Amino acid sequence: MNTPNSISWQEAGKTKTSVWHSENAAPVPKNIQLADDTIKADDAYKLACEGTALLWRGDFQNAKLLLQALSRRIDRPRKKPKKTGETLLQSFHLHRQAQSQKARILGMLVIELSVGYNIHLRRAPDVKAACEHAYGTSHGSMVVSLREILGLVGAYEWHKNGVDISVINNKIHPSYGVFSPIRGEYLDLVDVAPLPIPCRLAFDIGTGTGVLAAILANRGVTKIVATDNSHRALDCALQNVTSLGLKPNVTLVEADLYPKDEYGQADLIVCNPPWLPAHPSSALESAIYDEKSKMLKGYLNGLSAHLSEQGEGWLILSDFAEQLGLRSRDELLGWISDAGLKLLEKIDTKARHNKVLDASDPLHEARKAELTSLWRLAKA
Repeated sequence: MNTPNSISWQEAGKTKTSVWHSENAAPVPKNIQLADDTIKADDAYKLACEGTALLWRGDFQNAKLLLQALSRRIDRPRKKPKKTGETLLQSFHLHRQAQSQKARILGMLVIELSVGYNIHLRRAPDVKAACEHAYGTSHGSMVVSLREILGLVGAYEWHKNGVDISVINNKIHPSYGVFSPIRGEYLDLVDVAPLPIPCRLAFDIGTGTGVLAAILANRGVTKIVATDNSHRALDCALQNVTSLGLKPNVTLVEADLYPKDEYGQADLIVCNPPWLPAHPSSALESAIYDEKSKMLKGYLNGLSAHLSEQGEGWLILSDFAEQLGLRSRDELLGWISDAGLKLLEKIDTKARHNKVLDASDPLHEARKAELTSLWRLAKA
């Protein structure tokens, strides 16, 4: 019988047990069956839909091909045209439901990692460095979904190669589980907005990779306190500010939002909260989904107390939630007013990411109209 953190299966007449690991907090599969190159994609799809995990014992590259075949079978029913009268909000909820179902089914193709993150399958790659980057030191065998392993290998490549950030003429190296700054439009806004005068101290709330702190330092702000409640994010930000030579300028602090009062009041407080007020289905989605706008409201409600008299708060926010009907502009303006704040200026830019061009995306209409804004806020 499986414990909450273990998975068991029958193999060669024996019961075998390993640790179950899922970054998305997927539950331990109740049923597990061995599978190899002989299984047909339709049979694998049926088993996965029924909740049976397939522990792969065949060729690693063939497992990747099977994963692609399962993905095609999942996507096929979603080719149906949008129903007449379906709102963007309905489309959003259906899209999230479909993505969740897809993740569940694809997560049923699993592999075993032995001690040291070795994969004992034909044509298996060396994933040790990628696993250590994401999971830390290996302490024993574990069973993980193939999709998760491929994801962390891809994330490790991003980490090694880095993301070019033109406004600092350098690279930021995102870590696994830390949101990558691949959407350049909001970085451009932070680079061009007029700094308050004076601007001796800045706070970067929810720093992630540290990219906004790096942009502010590049603009001449000499003292920046960057906060985050994620150890992964703080480690990632530390690596980035160190490699950029900004460690003397940036102090990293673990906090849910604002640093302790001992850091004083800041002349500038920037925050780029998750843009969609919906429940994250995993820890990895917490950079995208802010349930009940908790972080956004927390930032606004704490801003006045942490700002110097002539200071500014910069809220970097997409209106994608408004386009979908998840939040109204009046709600946002009400929260700003209720927090004792006034709007100095709103600087807008059009979204430039690839999904804007994908007409097959069920949310294309909202993505095409999306604006990202920097709201310059001050005490009322």
